[in-house]
Amino acid sequence: MNFDDFSALARARRTNLMIDRERDVDASIVQQLCELATWAPNHKLTWPWVFAEVRGDARLRIGGVCADVMAAQGEPEPRVAKTRGKFARTPVLLVVGSEAGDSQLRTDENRDAVSAAVQTLLLGATALGLASFWSSCPKGANDAVVSFCNFPTDTTVVAMVYLGWPTDVPKGFERPAPRITRLG
Repeated sequence: MNFDDFSALARARRTNLMIDRERDVDASIVQQLCELATWAPNHKLTWPWVFAEVRGDARLRIGGVCADVMAAQGEPEPRVAKTRGKFARTPVLLVVGSEAGDSQLRTDENRDAVSAAVQTLLLGATALGLASFWSSCPKGANDAVVSFCNFPTDTTVVAMVYLGWPTDVPKGFERPAPRITRLG
């Protein structure tokens, strides 16, 4: 692959929730994407990423877990109700977590590595023709989602990735020029 091919792939990646809810994404594709994600750099080779593939009724159960936390925090009922069903908008939800390190610095580095892994996964999804959407864990719901996914208790949820076959492709938009400070 040359730079132009990679540049085209990176520029083609879009946040896309226009997903066919009925068309399944084969588990082997999810496996392939998770394996690809593990090629992201990680300091001290901690391999901090953990994955949970959420399908079928489990999508509604994880939505209920998140909604219950939101309700307990006093979130408005319309937001709570939307959360109960929002993960059913995709045939597969991939929850990606970062395990804690042996120090705050290592925990931060692990999260950075997992973020890089998620971007690698999203690029792989784009290359396979999938739509993807990187969502955050709802505020205050990290521990409940970690428990639901059977992750180690000190895990931080970095991404809740919707994966599916696109029904449409969102329009691109221009990006601002990078801000570069040149020294020397």
